[in-house]
Amino acid sequence: MQISRGLTLPDPVRINRYQRLPELGPRILFFSGGSALNQTARALKTYTHNSIHLVTPFDSGGSSAVLRRAFGMPAIGDLRSRLMALADETVLGHPEVIRLFTHRLPKQEAPEELLHTLLDMVGQQHPLINQIPNPMRDLICNQLEYFLDAMPKSFDLRGASIGNLILAGGYLNNSSKLEPILFLFSKLVNVRGAVTPIVNARLHLGAELQDGQVIIGQHRMTGKEEAPLTSPIADLFLTRSLDHAEPTTIELSPKKRSVIDQADLICYPPGSFFSSLLANLLPTRVGKAIADNPNPKVYIPNLGKDPEQLGLSPTDCILRLLSALRRDAGQDVPTNKLLSLVLCDPAHAAEFDQAQLDALGIPLITTPLLKTGDTPASAKGYDEDKLVCALLSLT
Repeated sequence: MQISRGLTLPDPVRINRYQRLPELGPRILFFSGGSALNQTARALKTYTHNSIHLVTPFDSGGSSAVLRRAFGMPAIGDLRSRLMALADETVLGHPEVIRLFTHRLPKQEAPEELLHTLLDMVGQQHPLINQIPNPMRDLICNQLEYFLDAMPKSFDLRGASIGNLILAGGYLNNSSKLEPILFLFSKLVNVRGAVTPIVNARLHLGAELQDGQVIIGQHRMTGKEEAPLTSPIADLFLTRSLDHAEPTTIELSPKKRSVIDQADLICYPPGSFFSSLLANLLPTRVGKAIADNPNPKVYIPNLGKDPEQLGLSPTDCILRLLSALRRDAGQDVPTNKLLSLVLCDPAHAAEFDQAQLDALGIPLITTPLLKTGDTPASAKGYDEDKLVCALLSLT
């Protein structure tokens, strides 16, 4: 028997209830990566301490790329930034640990000075380290020492995130496993939610473009470190090598399957459409797990211009999302098992092909989501509190 209820957006009763008891808040699951969702995560922890963030470990740009080249490891920068977004920033938290984990080494300092800074941290002679009480200080220094011992002499420390270096040391210290150090990291900063990679794998993203060109590496898709794409993405795949295409598959672990099973609401959030959202759906069994979860699934479109969405209308993005899910879940899986509704601001509703959404049976739900004073043309991001309250109202 299926039970339905009326929908109020925002729902003040639910919102007030969750705000009073965030430790009992809903398990809202996000498939994401990058930094686009970090402000939303900061707002969310006021209402629930049970959100779930499945993050892609396939990043190949920025400081994560330096670590990946040195140690052949998954990308950890996006995991670290999401952990920091969800960290407890109240007086009950550990602000001194957060300060250390968010600290970056200067980009202009000489290599020998940067190395001395790390040595001072490991030797507990640095003010950022000395502010942290034991036993946390010893635990952190132990991971950082593992990193320092394994660091190649040619490693570029300029602009490096100390949090990333600590995570890398913990990864090396735990037999190339991310979960133990992410668990420790979460406890050290009282993370109000769960952050985990979709898979623990040293893989990269590849894309075949409509003009036949094949590009390898997430950093070549986003338009941030290299010129934006000039041809739309036709297909996305995982590859073992960053130098050439070695397409491969990987299966979702039973533990991650269980995480998806337990979600009260599944969200396909704003962010880089291919390298953050669809990349999370590439491991086998992800689509099947989503289809088997009976709870609502909501898609929230990007605001502004996402270089990865070249050639795609807002409705096209929905079709690509469904196609990616059905590749694993099965072509005959009903749409409502994969996507329950699309949530957008009223100002953007006209951008969708309503007739096509009606034919698919996907409701388009509108509610104010823009920041006060923003216009549809000027809006670069959603109002985090409005977006969070809308998602809470759907649970």
